[in-house]
Amino acid sequence: MTDATPGERVALPCPACSPDLETVHEVLSPGSHVTVRCTECDHTHKEQLPEDEEVQRRVVVSQEGDSFTASVDVPEGEQLAVGEEFLLDAEEALMTVRITSLETEGERVEEAPVEDVETIWSRAVGNVAVDVTMHPKDGQHDETESFKIRVPGDYEFTVGETDEFGDNEFTVEGFIVRGDAHGYDRDQYEMDGDSAEAKDLKRLYARDEQTRAWSAW
Repeated sequence: MTDATPGERVALPCPACSPDLETVHEVLSPGSHVTVRCTECDHTHKEQLPEDEEVQRRVVVSQEGDSFTASVDVPEGEQLAVGEEFLLDAEEALMTVRITSLETEGERVEEAPVEDVETIWSRAVGNVAVDVTMHPKDGQHDETESFKIRVPGDYEFTVGETDEFGDNEFTVEGFIVRGDAHGYDRDQYEMDGDSAEAKDLKRLYARDEQTRAWSAW
C-alpha cells in the first residue's frame, strides 16, 4: 500500500480518537510516510502504510502462435477475471497481456480469487497481428486474399474507413471480435461507424482500394 494515491481511503488507528482500533482515513499526500486525515475526528498525521502481501503465480503468454511461461506477483485477495490486462515483466520483454483463461484445481474458469488460481493463461496485446480477409474493389467475394498486419494493440479500426499498411490499402467492411474482448454486445460488426481496437479483433473484413490482378485462392 506504499503507492497510495491522494483521496484513497485506508484503515488505520487514529492517535487522537482511536489509538487501539482502526478508523477510515483519507490519504492527503503520498510518500514513504503518507499524510492521512481521520474521517472521524479530522486529525491529520503521518503514517507508514503496510506493504501489500503478494503471491506468485505462473503465467502462460501466447503471442502470434508461440507461447512462453513467466511468473507474476499479485496482491493477496485480488480477484482475477478473463479480459483484464496487466503489465508483465518477463525475461522475453516488458509487455501488456490480457487474461484469456484462469486455471484452478482441475478446471478453467473466467473469474477467481488469486489464491485459487494455479495458472494465468494470457496473450500479448501491446502489439498484435490482425488477420485480414480482403476482396477485390469490384465486390467479387469469391476472390479473396488473406494476410496479417502488425499494429499496436490500441490501433482502432472503423467500418467504412480506409487504412493503408505498406502495399495494402483497404476499406474496413466488418470485423469479428475475440471472446476475451469486453465492451461489445455481439461478435460480428458491419455497420458504418462500428469500431474496435486491434487487440480485440479475431478477424477483419475489407475491400481492396487498389487496382491489381486478382485470382481465386
